[in-house]
Amino acid sequence: MKPSLPLFRRGSSVTSQLGLSDRIFSSAKDRGLAAGIDAGLEQVEASLLGEIVFTDEIANVTTRYLLNAGGKRVRPMLALLTAHLGNGNLADVVTAATAIEITHLASLYHDDVMDDADQRRGVPSAQIVWGNSVAILTGDLLFARANQLMARLGERAIRLQSDTFERLVLGQLHETVGPRADEDAVEHYIQVLADKTGSLIACAAQAGIIFSDAPDEFEQPVIQFGERIGVAFQLIDDVLDLSPQPLETGKVPGTDLRAGVATLPLLRLRERAQHDAAAAALLERLERDVMTSNSAVSEAADSAITALREHDVTAQTLSEAHGWAHDAVEALAPLPDGSVKKALTRFADTIVERSS
Repeated sequence: MKPSLPLFRRGSSVTSQLGLSDRIFSSAKDRGLAAGIDAGLEQVEASLLGEIVFTDEIANVTTRYLLNAGGKRVRPMLALLTAHLGNGNLADVVTAATAIEITHLASLYHDDVMDDADQRRGVPSAQIVWGNSVAILTGDLLFARANQLMARLGERAIRLQSDTFERLVLGQLHETVGPRADEDAVEHYIQVLADKTGSLIACAAQAGIIFSDAPDEFEQPVIQFGERIGVAFQLIDDVLDLSPQPLETGKVPGTDLRAGVATLPLLRLRERAQHDAAAAALLERLERDVMTSNSAVSEAADSAITALREHDVTAQTLSEAHGWAHDAVEALAPLPDGSVKKALTRFADTIVERSS
């Protein structure tokens, strides 16, 4: 799909993994927070290894396949970060963070089946190894395990998990069927991003507040932050999808477009094409040479992708991503000044700076 941040490796600092050390954790107090998050992530990693265990030999192998391949651990990191607005790395925070990461892991198995993806985290995707049925059932097993973990935390956790899972599924469904004839395509796309990506990031941030016994008034700000930063993250990926530097992005330029995914630059181009002949001509090239070429790499496809990258709609997408990140930071206004708020703010900056 869209690898954009380095993978988490056990035994190393998450702040250095994400390239945030110098940017976010500069003072002694900030570094103390970073050490607390790193310690919490080690607990989450141990919990993941302990919880993704099944008595069935096949299930034990398939469910650990993508876990062993790595991962960014962004969601547990955010849960642990917001937990420091309360009592920090409590056992319930670690349990919730583990469940949320397992939910994310489960969604990857299903996403790769639906996208017919060849690779995930640098290894062949699960359905390439075992087939679609095993990959789907593996995702189901992981969703079940995540639900079991949340059930240990009580009714509030169960509601949080079920509400988030509903949004994940609805987001995938709406992406699959596309917008209605009377629905704005861009608004539909943004809602898909909010549901598919933003909801689980928001869930992680919210869980950190709930299970650390932080003040209730911090809950809505971090939910809004998480959802908005999730949208910004995916819009930046839309820009990176057009990058001419596959060694840096890990993707062939136009990977999403070649797979038939209508990213925001394309949607904005379709809007322009209604009254701009040059935009209409480029749209025709993209639909003819890229989006119906069965992912083939050709000179015509590469030329059309380059033209889209250089078109103003891509700069517009980048500007919109910055706008979502700005709004995410604005949502943090009710939080107290300090290391947590600073870290969340600079994390948002780092997300959008990936395109530079």
